[in-house]
Amino acid sequence: MTFKRPHGAGLAALAVGMFAATAAYAEPTVNKGDNAWMLTSTVLVLLMTIPGLALFYGGLVRSKNMLSVLAQVFYTVCVVTVLWALYGYSLAFTGGSDFIGGFSKAFMMGITTDSKVATFSVDANISELIYFCFQMTFAAITPALIVGAFAERMKFSALALFIPLWVTLIYFPIAHMVWYWPGPDAIQDAAKALAAATDAAAKTAAQAKLDEINADAGWIFKKGAIDFAGGTVVHINAGIAGLVGALLIGKRTGYGKELMAPHSLTMTMIGASLLWVGWFGFNAGSNLEANGGAALAMTNSFVATAAAALSWMFAEWIVKGHPSVLGALSGAVAGLVAVTPAAGYSGPMGAIVLGLVVGVVCLFFCTVVKNALKYDDSLDVFGVHCIGGIVGALGTGILVNPALGGAGIVDYTAIPPKVADYDFAAQMVSQLWGVCTTLVWSGIGSAILYKVVDVIVGLRANVETEREGLDITEHTERAYNM
Repeated sequence: MTFKRPHGAGLAALAVGMFAATAAYAEPTVNKGDNAWMLTSTVLVLLMTIPGLALFYGGLVRSKNMLSVLAQVFYTVCVVTVLWALYGYSLAFTGGSDFIGGFSKAFMMGITTDSKVATFSVDANISELIYFCFQMTFAAITPALIVGAFAERMKFSALALFIPLWVTLIYFPIAHMVWYWPGPDAIQDAAKALAAATDAAAKTAAQAKLDEINADAGWIFKKGAIDFAGGTVVHINAGIAGLVGALLIGKRTGYGKELMAPHSLTMTMIGASLLWVGWFGFNAGSNLEANGGAALAMTNSFVATAAAALSWMFAEWIVKGHPSVLGALSGAVAGLVAVTPAAGYSGPMGAIVLGLVVGVVCLFFCTVVKNALKYDDSLDVFGVHCIGGIVGALGTGILVNPALGGAGIVDYTAIPPKVADYDFAAQMVSQLWGVCTTLVWSGIGSAILYKVVDVIVGLRANVETEREGLDITEHTERAYNM
C-alpha cells in the first residue's frame, strides 16, 4: 500500500534533490540513515527552544522577570507536546478539509513502530514516530516565540489558557493549510496510471483520480506557496500573534520613561548561539532525508545567518556610530528566520543576499517603525519574526528560480519527477497567498483569543505586581540569590 502522508515541515510545495522513480511499484522502504538524521534533527529543534529560546529571551528582560520568561517558555513546550499527542498531529496532518484535518490519528491511533511517512523522494520513507516527534518540536517552538512580545507583563494564568487555545485554533490549521499534501508516492502512482491508460474511459478515470489526490491538500499548499521549514507556519504566524498581543495588553509600566535594558547579554549570547546550532535541525531536518537537499539547507543556514548578522551590525554601526553585540545577535536571528522558508530552495549566493537584505529591513522595523508607532513589543517578535518571515517567504519565491541558482520546484506528475518551469509572477502570487492568509488567520484569530482569555482570567498583571517583578509575584522565586 501507499501511505498517504501529511506534508512535512519542509518543502511546502514540491521537493528538492534527487528522486527515484521506477516503472514497477515497490513497497516504500525506511532508510536507517534518514531515520538517524531525523532523530538528531528533532533533538536539535528542541535544543532551540529549551534552553536556546528560553535563555535568549531570559537574558533580554530585566532580572526580576527572567524566571517568568523561562517558566512561560518551558510550560509552552510541555503543554503543546501533550496536545500534539492527543489531537494536534491528527488535525494538522490528516485529510479532512482545506483548512483542518480530522481525528483519525487522535490519541496517536495507528502510529506504531512499523508505520511510515514519505519523504520527498518517491518510494522513500521514514518512521512515523520520528516524523511525529519532529513536527511536535515545531508546534512547541511557535507559540513559545510569542512570549517575547508581551514579556514582563502577562499573567502566567493567562498564558496557561492562551497557549492551548492558540495552538488548537491557529497553529494546527495553519500547519495543515501549508504543509498537508498526499505525498510524492500517491501523485506519482496516479500519474503513472494516467500515462498507462489506453482508452478514453480509462484516461478519464485516471485523470479524475489524479485530480482527487491533488485536491486533498491544504489551502495554502494548493495555492502553490512554498515554505521549506516554516516561514509562514512558524515565524509570520507567531510574529503577528505577538504584535496583536503587545497591542491589546498594552505597554509595560514605565515604558519609554524607565531604562529597560537587557539584564544579561551574556545569557542572550548563549541563547542565540544555541538557536543557531539548533536551527540546523529546524532547516536541514525539514528535508526529511540525509541527502544533498539537507546539505543545501544546512549551507544556506550558515551563510544567510552570518550575512544578516553582519548586515544588521554594520547598518547599526553606520547609523549609531558603534557596533553592538545585541545588534549582531538580533541580525543572526533575523537571518535564520528569513532563510527558513528558502533553505532548500535557494542557492547559497541567493541566501547570502537574502541575509544582507533582511538584516537591514528588520533593523528598520525594530527601530524606526517601532519608535514611530510607539508599540511595546518587548523583545521584537514582530520586527524580527513576522517581518523576517515575510521577507523570507517573498524572497523564496524569487530565489527558487533555477536561473538565479535556485533548486526549482519539482513536478511529481512528470514521469520521472522533474523540475518544473519557473514562472515569476505566478510564484510571487502564490507566496502572497501564503503570507496574507497567515497574517489574516493568525492576526484576527489571535485577537479574538486574547479577548476571550482577558474575560476569563485577565491578561495583565497589575501595576504593583509588574513593578516588583513577575518572578516573585507569580512564582515566589528569584533568578539570582546573591
